[in-house]
Amino acid sequence: MAKQKFYVVWKGRQTGIFDNWDTCNAQIKGFPGAEYKSFKTKQLAEQAFNSKSSDFIGKDFFESELTEEQIKLIGEPVMDSLSVDSAWNTMTGVVEYRGVCTKTGKEFFHQGPFEDGTINIGEFLAIVHALAYCKENKLTLPVYSDSRNAIGWVKDKQARTNHQASEKNKKLFEMIDRALKWLNQNEFPNQLLKWETRAWGENPADFGRN
Repeated sequence: MAKQKFYVVWKGRQTGIFDNWDTCNAQIKGFPGAEYKSFKTKQLAEQAFNSKSSDFIGKDFFESELTEEQIKLIGEPVMDSLSVDSAWNTMTGVVEYRGVCTKTGKEFFHQGPFEDGTINIGEFLAIVHALAYCKENKLTLPVYSDSRNAIGWVKDKQARTNHQASEKNKKLFEMIDRALKWLNQNEFPNQLLKWETRAWGENPADFGRN
């Protein structure tokens, strides 16, 4: 049985991430200057869609399974931690996020759904919410996210989104402003760690909507 692929369309009748070729093809066939590419993982497809097409088209990306030696080098996750993840509907733009106990999966918080967002915005807000949650509850737990982009935004205290503000996503942009204000006014001891999906499987906070 063929493994599922995810198709990113940057330029077409409709842009987004599609989980089958027929739907993707309907967006690009006969469309002048269509820009698209297939990916083996949803995570890389989401990263690609939120980036420039030129960074991905015509380039190879390491998406194969890790060897046992590579997994050993990565090691095991810190189970006494908090994991966050975001879900984003590429067709509607609806986004939500949550944070859970890495060890038990117990949900600590869940926000959304919000209209007209992006996966990066959701991942960013999830991390900041986790840091604020930990500070409020005097927790020094590491925080895991599978989004390098969002971790970078938090560390740099900058939301590098090209997404346009509108009446539909006014709530989200207000949350971004509050998150940036919190980052600039607070220090935190929590480590921000990358969840290594290929070594450990899905992020414990994953919404399971592949």
